[in-house]
Amino acid sequence: MADLARAFSRPVTVDFARCTSYGSGTTSSGTLVWTLEPRDVHGKYVVVVDDIVDSGRTLSGLRAHLERQRPLRLRAACLLDKPARRCCEVPVEFIGFTIEDVFVVGYGLDHAEKYRHLPYIARLP
Repeated sequence: MADLARAFSRPVTVDFARCTSYGSGTTSSGTLVWTLEPRDVHGKYVVVVDDIVDSGRTLSGLRAHLERQRPLRLRAACLLDKPARRCCEVPVEFIGFTIEDVFVVGYGLDHAEKYRHLPYIARLP
């Protein structure tokens, strides 16, 4: 997120949401769990930035939550897109890289809260 914010030529406001459907596993449970909800986005331009879009459940749930607040425009960006795992269609307007069906860690991505600190993205064996 920090790398993306620095790339904007205009001031941006950053807010955070924390929701997951993975817990400590490597596959989605199908249930979205919120631990931090974003502020109201009514009447604002919003870009949801996600690390990876896998099943699509988390981003779909987050988009639905934000759309109910009626932003002026809502778009999604992700660093990594894994379309082979998609179980629900969700629009992602900006994609960094498309990857195969492998579990990856690093550069903010974790497995059971480990490996986020790695300055690169690696496949978890």
